[in-house]
Amino acid sequence: RRWWRAAGGVGMGAAVVGLTTTVLAEDEDCVHPPHLHWSHNGFFSSFDAASMRRGYEVYRNVCSTCHSMKFLTFGNLVGVTHTEAQAKALAESYEIQDGPNDEGNMFERPGRLSDRFPSPYRNDEEARYSNGGALPPDLSCIVKARHGGPDYVYSLITGYADAPHGIHVREGLHYNPYFPGGSIAM
Repeated sequence: RRWWRAAGGVGMGAAVVGLTTTVLAEDEDCVHPPHLHWSHNGFFSSFDAASMRRGYEVYRNVCSTCHSMKFLTFGNLVGVTHTEAQAKALAESYEIQDGPNDEGNMFERPGRLSDRFPSPYRNDEEARYSNGGALPPDLSCIVKARHGGPDYVYSLITGYADAPHGIHVREGLHYNPYFPGGSIAM
């Protein structure tokens, strides 16, 4: 009997959260991404290392010009997308500001596995200035930070389209129905 009450309480809580989410979703001015079936969603499933490596290369060559991954280190790549030697060589290809030294000066040194990925900007103000007022989000935890997780990220990246008739998109922005407001600076 106690178990049934607990289950009923959980069910009622889920219903309230579901209704709240539905109401919030109706208030938003964006399209919700479709649910996609990812190979890594099962209990005994894992990520495809080759896909993750390709994803990192896309980040490195395209996304990293505007977006940071400040909560990840080069060491996070080891055993996931890179061998230790590859990750170490990658880290060493970056100049990392360190210090201060004995004279109180900052200096540059080759990166290490323990270093965080360098940000493309020194601070948020520089990032906003360089991007027409938009602050590019950090991508370290973007999948967990967005409702819909990987479905949202996939839909956002592939969802660019011409704006529908009657929708005006400001100069420097692009129409994307999955982004709140429909206009994105990316």
